[in-house]
Amino acid sequence: MTEAPPGADTTVAVHYSPYDYAIHEDPYPTYARLRVQAPLYRNEELDFWALARHRDVLGAFRNPTQLSNRFGVSLDPAVYGPQAERGMSFLAMDPPRHTRMRSLVSKAFTPKRVAEMEGRVRAIARDHIEAALERGSFDFVTDFAGRLPMDVISEMIGLPVADRAEVRRLADLLVHRDADVFDIPRAGLEAAVVLAGYFEGVIAERRAGGRFEDLTSALLEAEIDGDRLSDDEVISFLFLMAVAGNETTTKLLANAWFWGWRFPDERAKALTHPGRVSDWVEETLRFDTSTQMLLRVTTGEVELCGTVLPDSARVLLLLGSANRDEMVFPEPDRFDLDRDTSKLVSFGSGRHFCLGAALARLEARVGLTELVTTVADYDVDAEHAERVHSINVRGFAHLPTTVTRRR
Repeated sequence: MTEAPPGADTTVAVHYSPYDYAIHEDPYPTYARLRVQAPLYRNEELDFWALARHRDVLGAFRNPTQLSNRFGVSLDPAVYGPQAERGMSFLAMDPPRHTRMRSLVSKAFTPKRVAEMEGRVRAIARDHIEAALERGSFDFVTDFAGRLPMDVISEMIGLPVADRAEVRRLADLLVHRDADVFDIPRAGLEAAVVLAGYFEGVIAERRAGGRFEDLTSALLEAEIDGDRLSDDEVISFLFLMAVAGNETTTKLLANAWFWGWRFPDERAKALTHPGRVSDWVEETLRFDTSTQMLLRVTTGEVELCGTVLPDSARVLLLLGSANRDEMVFPEPDRFDLDRDTSKLVSFGSGRHFCLGAALARLEARVGLTELVTTVADYDVDAEHAERVHSINVRGFAHLPTTVTRRR
């Protein structure tokens, strides 16, 4: 058995639920205990297993044959099952359907295409930063971190500026979870219907013959050996972009800002040397990753951590725990821009490695670089900060901030 890390209480039986508001506030003490007491954890009430150690999470990512994506990446009953792909696109597919779908959409996310977006990402970031800095004090999430990725994604898929705030509001409703409700709340389900209808209208507009130089039009025209995407498949991908592509990057930016504030010596490294912003982003991805867990389902009997799981068992891969595994990252609870983050699992691994990883990193690097070249220092009102309550995503809904501009 692994030796207990400092601060890990092993005197009380560990309990973990991704719906627990206390976990949303701070899951890391629980993760530390899971890695020691229950590296393969069983929750009977919610009928899932969970992997907490880095080596086991990485092994699960690299075993897609026995640990399937076919029912999606969330426990929520409303989306778990064969219908999951309606909102999760290829995140809820196995080969050969996953291979086909990913091949048709991946051309928009090649390293060259993403690199070409840097200038536009920088311009969007500057616009929002200038508007926020004029006030001196602002909400880092609603005034910047939530706007930058939403504008980038919206420009990619061709959404009008006037629609973006509402699309983001609907996306926020989709990830929120009410206390003691183990499913998507009614408001989230209603938001999903509205958002799907909105994207139907976007596609209908393209089908009507308008000329649009955007990803939506490219997807409708994409073809490999005569194979094209159906309208429903395009809608599910746009849904994924608007929700996952926006929410995770919003949380990454705000998490970086918060932990930079909490660790002033590390913050100073980026404020003094803007070239260190990439290290700031990578350490944030390790220390407090936006995506805390992803679901897999067994395709037969599978042995994990010495236990044989039955067919169709639900297994959570705890990315947030794996990134704090002391066997891989020494002093894992220390935020350190100088550490080696090459083994982080925040974007997965193998066949399902996140298609938008390069874009998320670009947005975070450019956005934070524009901030540190404009801001001499900043403060966060932690007492009035509010966290998002979500089972998959960790971050802030509100992060009040006061900045001092460079002279």
